[in-house]
Amino acid sequence: MTIFKDHFSAQSAGYAAHRPTYPRDLVDALADAAPRQSLALDCACGTGQLSVLLASRFEAVVATDASAEQIAHATPHARIRYGTAPAERSGLPESSVDLVTVAQAAHWLELPAFYAEVRRIARPGAILALVTYGVLHVDDPAVDAVMQHFYGQTLGPHWPPERRHVEDGYRALPFPFPEIGMPDLAIALSWNLPDLIGYTETWSAVRAIERAIGRAPIAAFQDALASAWGDPDAQRAIRWPLSLRAGRL
Repeated sequence: MTIFKDHFSAQSAGYAAHRPTYPRDLVDALADAAPRQSLALDCACGTGQLSVLLASRFEAVVATDASAEQIAHATPHARIRYGTAPAERSGLPESSVDLVTVAQAAHWLELPAFYAEVRRIARPGAILALVTYGVLHVDDPAVDAVMQHFYGQTLGPHWPPERRHVEDGYRALPFPFPEIGMPDLAIALSWNLPDLIGYTETWSAVRAIERAIGRAPIAAFQDALASAWGDPDAQRAIRWPLSLRAGRL
């Protein structure tokens, strides 16, 4: 029986507003590797950050998430059919999908059941891609020092144990498919202070520390970040390393 570890439904609106978008180069690389561009399945799609980009290269995209709240906040698109379903039970026909993606969520899945479902629905030669982005860095040493201390020291004990898979780029996850090469990629954005604070408020560890001891550590971090940042409207470069494990079925 699959147990859904729901760390994100409570902040679905913030997730939709503040989570970073993926680079177009990621979608192009995956679409070019797929045997066709008829149907992509984006599992654990959240609010559709990757789904919308996939719709620019695929005739149709099915985007599913086990959280109905996430689906309720998903970005509408004419080529995307959103639905509430666990990644391990897509409901799609056999041999129907050209690409299966899981972005920033493979570490939550029951992987043996998920991989069995991928084998069932994949066309011959289809691509499976597990995508994750790691710890962000800010292109300002003083601001970045505040961020890294909050992430690693203040929040360290409050991250779910599965977070280690994000930090190591999914290298330790089992992946029983012939892997294919993909380009080195990163997410690079320009954000102001409210953008960055809004993003950190979507972190599961922020909710966990808030439940455990209250908002004081979060408020202290935000004060320190504001002091290091200066003008809150000033834009700073933010970068996340992007890790990708892609295989052909």
